[in-house]
Amino acid sequence: MRTPGRDWIPFVGLETATVFSGTANGISMIAFPWLVIELTGSASAAGGLGAITAAPLLVSFLFAGVFVDRIGRRRVAVVSDLLSMTSVALVPILSTWFDLGFWALAGLAVLGAVFDPAGISAREAMLPEAARAAGLRLERANGIHEAVWGAAYLIGPGIGGLAIGFLGAAGTFWISSVMFALGALVMVLVRVPGAGRPGDHMRATGVWVSTVEGVRFVWRDRVLRAVALVSMVIVGFWLPVEGVVLPVYFEGLGQPGRLGVTVMALSLGGILGALIYGAIGHRAGRRVAFVSSMTASGLAVLGMAALPAYGILVVFAVLAGLFYGPVGPLVNLMIQQRTPGDLRGRVVGLLTSAAYLAGPIGYLISGPMVEYLGLQEAFLIMAAGVLVVGVWSWFLPSLRHMDDTVGLPGEQESGQDPGERPHEMTQPGHPGLDAERQRPDQDPAVEEEDA
Repeated sequence: MRTPGRDWIPFVGLETATVFSGTANGISMIAFPWLVIELTGSASAAGGLGAITAAPLLVSFLFAGVFVDRIGRRRVAVVSDLLSMTSVALVPILSTWFDLGFWALAGLAVLGAVFDPAGISAREAMLPEAARAAGLRLERANGIHEAVWGAAYLIGPGIGGLAIGFLGAAGTFWISSVMFALGALVMVLVRVPGAGRPGDHMRATGVWVSTVEGVRFVWRDRVLRAVALVSMVIVGFWLPVEGVVLPVYFEGLGQPGRLGVTVMALSLGGILGALIYGAIGHRAGRRVAFVSSMTASGLAVLGMAALPAYGILVVFAVLAGLFYGPVGPLVNLMIQQRTPGDLRGRVVGLLTSAAYLAGPIGYLISGPMVEYLGLQEAFLIMAAGVLVVGVWSWFLPSLRHMDDTVGLPGEQESGQDPGERPHEMTQPGHPGLDAERQRPDQDPAVEEEDA
């Protein structure tokens, strides 16, 4: 795993832990709504569960990055997976002794979800150093990382859908618990550069002050601000599709396996899209790749919403994932190159928190929409929303700065060989961490150009 000048162990270890943790989450993503629908027969109940689960994620992601930066990335990743393991194991344990109702399931779902953001933020924050140790371009490392995460969600829902048929929804959580344990074990054994205990200056800063510093940085960077806004809206439309519409549709058909295959198809497309971007992304304009991906993905989701024959639905699912695949690596790249290392955990957490901001609203609206408008009508409205966001992103002036490469605080930590980067990226003169980390494309007042 070691070649002259390259050490692949940290990168491979990080991605292995990501597979285990992501698979565990993918299983739970299928099992929780299925268990609720099985017990209540209500789409609104499934939507309510999604809203109740997503709401704490907003707060959790908001502060998770602070703990990543204060406590250390590796420690947070390990503890997060162990706590998640415990929370999902409680579902089958308690279900053997009690008849779990909606609110008991909601409490367990919240308990399981609230620990995930810290682990996700910690692993994302470790990626540039692991990539640098392996000698990888950031574009390629991000493409691989998102493909691995997509593979986990390809494996997880598939395992979840099949396990429900054999073990029942409650028993399926045992598999999720084992996956979380394996993810924690890998992070215990693998050392990623820069993932240990942070410096005294970081630990001396209060939690609230650290959070405000991260919020201020994201708000003053017009690219990160715009990306957060776009992510928030598109996730608000998409999360209810996976968490409510598709489970209700396939539960009505009595086909849990088909639900797993459909979500697997989305993930398979996402893996291919991320890998393609990882291979050729450094040659493409970032803004064009970003907005084109979202627009094309919206068209594919609209095709899914027509609820065609199952085979065609799966094809549209693959295309939706394929077109959206480059978005994750691009967002990661923006964070890594525009953010100083000591702020990276907070910025990752804040942008993910923004993505989940609209989730509870989408969940609360989607359940009644399915029940009162009809499943297909609700699906079409949500798909149209995804497409509108993609088209809207073409006209956001802030996204024009996605292709900026000069003077970025995180650029020196990018993990790329300076000889491989374009000449302008190696020029000196980035402002460092002073003056509140202001860059030429940051606006202290933020009034002349909205996101």
